[in-house]
Amino acid sequence: MNDNIGSHLKKRAFLSPELEAVVDYETGRRFTYRQLNQRANACANSLLAAGIGKGDRVALLLMNSVEFCEAFFAISKIGAVVVPLNWRLVADELSYVLTDSGASLLIYGAEFAEAVATIQARGDDGSAVRSWIEVTGDGACQPFATDYAAFVQDAPTTEPTLNANGDDLAFIMYSSGTTGHPKGAMHSHHSLSAALITLLPTIDFHYGDRYSIVLPLFHVGALIPLMVCTYKGVTAILLRQFDPNLMWRITESEKITTTLAVPAMLNFMLQVPARDEVDFSTLRWVLSGASPVPVELIRAYADLGIEVHQLYGLTESGGPATCISPDDAMVRIGSAGKEYFHTEVRVVDDAGNDVAPGEPGELLVRGEHNMLGYWQNPEATAEALRDGWLYTGDIALMDEDGFITIHDRLKDMIISGGENVYPAEIENVIIAHPKVADVAVIGRASERWGESPFAVMVAADDSVTVDEVMQYCDGKLARYKLPRGGAFIAEIPRNPTGKPLKRLLREQFPDAAPE
Repeated sequence: MNDNIGSHLKKRAFLSPELEAVVDYETGRRFTYRQLNQRANACANSLLAAGIGKGDRVALLLMNSVEFCEAFFAISKIGAVVVPLNWRLVADELSYVLTDSGASLLIYGAEFAEAVATIQARGDDGSAVRSWIEVTGDGACQPFATDYAAFVQDAPTTEPTLNANGDDLAFIMYSSGTTGHPKGAMHSHHSLSAALITLLPTIDFHYGDRYSIVLPLFHVGALIPLMVCTYKGVTAILLRQFDPNLMWRITESEKITTTLAVPAMLNFMLQVPARDEVDFSTLRWVLSGASPVPVELIRAYADLGIEVHQLYGLTESGGPATCISPDDAMVRIGSAGKEYFHTEVRVVDDAGNDVAPGEPGELLVRGEHNMLGYWQNPEATAEALRDGWLYTGDIALMDEDGFITIHDRLKDMIISGGENVYPAEIENVIIAHPKVADVAVIGRASERWGESPFAVMVAADDSVTVDEVMQYCDGKLARYKLPRGGAFIAEIPRNPTGKPLKRLLREQFPDAAPE
């Protein structure tokens, strides 16, 4: 079996050429699978002509759009490696990922031209990128860049030779690491195909479904569903940014049948007038994950006649781990369900032994969809992958019937609005402030975002203020990583090995974050 991810688009275009593949809602453009495949081929042949070959890394700094879709499949077809970039990062953060991945070509949207120009001006200190392709819409791009439309305009739409398969690398998806530096999870064509093969017998997708993608495509919770749409024959409706009113309105106008939204999004959607103004009867179910879904939220949607199916997954597993089935969604409210069809999960103690039903422990995941490891980071790989199991770092409970409930996080990661925020990244910025002697960042409950970062600091100069430190962070971190408040104390409590005792800090600062 050829499990090249790009070959999935080729096959779907052959099987269902006139089925609508993608709706780029922002621009109103619509493409069938035949048309999307032709566009992907033009992009692939243009990349080949630009000297991109097997194993070369190509970075994408694009909002949800048809250009992201076609570039993703094009890069896969020719055996190059996709590096999807989080467009919420600032220039310094983007520069790190580009440099670490060794990406030699960047396709970016005009919205990010200023950050890209900053990186490009640094030369070799900014990145290894040598070719800059800008998606402009009007042809007016940065002087160092080539307009995307011109780049692909005269390229042949013939199928390129599929130049990767099996364990060949397909993408490197970066997420922040506990050391403060992002880590690149490596997935192969086989691991991604295995993710699809375990997902489709588990989740109730139908041929001809219409799936709205609102999470950014640099996120595994959006990129895997895009692949599902192609593999199964589903139409993807792409939204560039989350708008709670628009989520309801497109459900009616585009006859959305399925979607995925993180709990914060679902909470916002309950509070807008469009909820009571549209016909959402086509919506069969909504997947939700990234953080535990509050039971009250599930019940509120049940009152509207909409089932919310909680799932649990992570970038390192290629998405799949556990999911609640339609039969159990309303019976086992609050559970993240059972393991996927071709997936195994365990809950273990500190020694790696299975715990008794109902006892908390670390959740482990095994399946051919697990990542190959972290790019150029063998130490982190060895910690995460042991004896075929992915150690997730998350605390869960498993009952006698195999249902998983996510209980807490073993690591210090904060999930704010569905985005992973690692305290070490924020701490590394704050500790560089000359008036700050020590810092520990914790998560505090947020009604809007689920959690928000809060900085607990020790002053090196009594004149320093919380506002001064917050302003110092602005521009050095993506907006969603910025602390929502802070406080100064005399000393950060630490254990004998020097690790901050964040449990004590959370007890000391129990209030909800300011909104």
